[in-house]
Amino acid sequence: MKPLITEKMPTIARINVTPIIDVALVLVIILLITAPMIAASKMEIDLPEARTRSIEDEVRLSITIGKDGSIAVDEDLVDRNAIGDILRQRIDAAKSDNTLIVVRADTGTSYRLVHDILNDVRSAGAKRIAIATRQRGKVNR
Repeated sequence: MKPLITEKMPTIARINVTPIIDVALVLVIILLITAPMIAASKMEIDLPEARTRSIEDEVRLSITIGKDGSIAVDEDLVDRNAIGDILRQRIDAAKSDNTLIVVRADTGTSYRLVHDILNDVRSAGAKRIAIATRQRGKVNR
């Protein structure tokens, strides 16, 4: 018979980082999915179709025009007559010449209203203006 070993094995203390990395990656994925939903107004609109590239910019303002003529700047509903002043304030507050104004309009919106809003955006001092469209085959949110 062999004698029993009475020596104790040394304890190895290490932090297992795998669960931390898993949680961090899940949080990043959730952030990537929910971030576009936060910036846009919750009005139901049907965007026109076009082939465009995605817009990635740090400073962006979103103007949403509903079928009934209601207007929202980012998430705030605004009066049609006050949109120029509100845009000037937000562009000045951004303190960036690279501010992108994204105009989102329902397909049933009057072209005259969209044209007037685009003129207001230009007169407010915006240098970069984009019109949002729906990609072919994509579902609106």
